[in-house]
Amino acid sequence: MNLIFLGAPGAGKGTQAEVVSEALNIPQISTGNILREAAKNGTEYGLKAKAAMDAGALVSDDIVIGILKERIAEDDCQNGFILDGFPRTVPQAEALDAMNIKIDKVIEIAVPDETIKQRVSGRRVCEGCGASYHIEYKPSKVEGTCDKCGGNTVIRKDDQPETVLERLAVYHEKTAPLKDYYGKQGKLVTVEGQEEVADTSKLTLAAVKA
Repeated sequence: MNLIFLGAPGAGKGTQAEVVSEALNIPQISTGNILREAAKNGTEYGLKAKAAMDAGALVSDDIVIGILKERIAEDDCQNGFILDGFPRTVPQAEALDAMNIKIDKVIEIAVPDETIKQRVSGRRVCEGCGASYHIEYKPSKVEGTCDKCGGNTVIRKDDQPETVLERLAVYHEKTAPLKDYYGKQGKLVTVEGQEEVADTSKLTLAAVKA
């Protein structure tokens, strides 16, 4: 089964893609990982991607899709794969279709923006050992101090409320239109994100197997 996972940043789509990857024993393919891998392996598209990344430029869609096509031709994708983080725009989805990359289902993990903001901006990470906490769901015993090493717990730039809002705005403008695109093809399945990750996972697995 060939799947795409969609979801706003902070909605937990990566976690759910991982759950399904393990359950179905198919690879979870993240764009960032395959670009780095192809660049390291020196494939034709990998060298083009490396040149763009070294120049600090965005890697063009045709290079990303070329690398993706190479990746899904590998043996571990014979029974299917999960695309996590691609496509991000309707033109990328159209390019996937044009290259005859067949997608069976598109799973959207839907979480309201306000919930995402609360979830993400509540994260705290230890400067010393990297342990992660959440001021509401998983607080450290002493506020601002790591339970494990006693280091300071801080809010990362990515988790600042204004950064979260910017990333959500980009998602709604560029990526959310994919819901209509795949909805019209009859491939979109929406899973409402639950408070407990395990509950979302149950719903996601049921949606994939339905």
